[in-house]
Amino acid sequence: MDFLSAKRLCDGLLIAFVLMLLVVFSTQAWADGTKEITPEERNRQVMNVTLAGVGVVTAWGVANWDYFSRKPLAKSEGWFGQNTKEGGVDKLGHVFATYAAAQGISSLFEHWCFTPEEAAWFGALSSFAILGVMEVGDSFSDYGFSYEDFVANAVGAMASYYRYRHPGLAQKVDLRWEIGVHPGQMDITTDYENSKYLLALKLNGFERFNQSILKHVELHAGYFVRGYSDASAPDERNLYMGVGLNLTDLFRRSGHNRVATFLNYYQPPGTYLAVENNLSH
Repeated sequence: MDFLSAKRLCDGLLIAFVLMLLVVFSTQAWADGTKEITPEERNRQVMNVTLAGVGVVTAWGVANWDYFSRKPLAKSEGWFGQNTKEGGVDKLGHVFATYAAAQGISSLFEHWCFTPEEAAWFGALSSFAILGVMEVGDSFSDYGFSYEDFVANAVGAMASYYRYRHPGLAQKVDLRWEIGVHPGQMDITTDYENSKYLLALKLNGFERFNQSILKHVELHAGYFVRGYSDASAPDERNLYMGVGLNLTDLFRRSGHNRVATFLNYYQPPGTYLAVENNLSH
């Protein structure tokens, strides 16, 4: 996956979130989450959100990504090998995009009076469908359909479903994206040289730790690459383990629930100590 393809993926992620915001603020079927919803109304809401997402992705793809400009093409791009285009970090981008969009859509569905099980299931399906259509659209362009991207989308959808269905797990584990802004780098959405994807284990989610000083601590395991988008630098694939501050708990205890929720998905740079292992050596 080249630089332009990486940009397309992140544009798609932004489109998904913009779509969710538009749905939240413009829908005529707003509910307070306390009334029962009929199966017909539930199915209609799922269809509306999914078709809206698919429509936005398709229109954007035709206008900007040359959808339907060639015969369909499918290919394998590999996973996390040294000689892949982005060292595999783009696959984690697909996982995170589908996961984050599914979490947001599931939350929206639950507000519309879906049961938690329904919200988790239909949110994951809707997100997978939207990101899946993007991948199918790629097959009719120079990008081509990627088997690995499609599988990564499925992993992200399943991860969202499982986390949403198990609140106890959500209190313990986050999947996050870290992006640090370098001077002069305006388009952070395509900055793989400055991105990391990680799992965070939050100790305050465990009863034995949530009344001690360790409630402010979380453990990180992450992956990032360097050099793949910079022809002047060697290509590096890196794993890291870290110990960080539990900012989600800190902000939630301070009453800033929206910030705390945002930090379930975003990792601020400089808030942890890490040990790195360069896999390319």
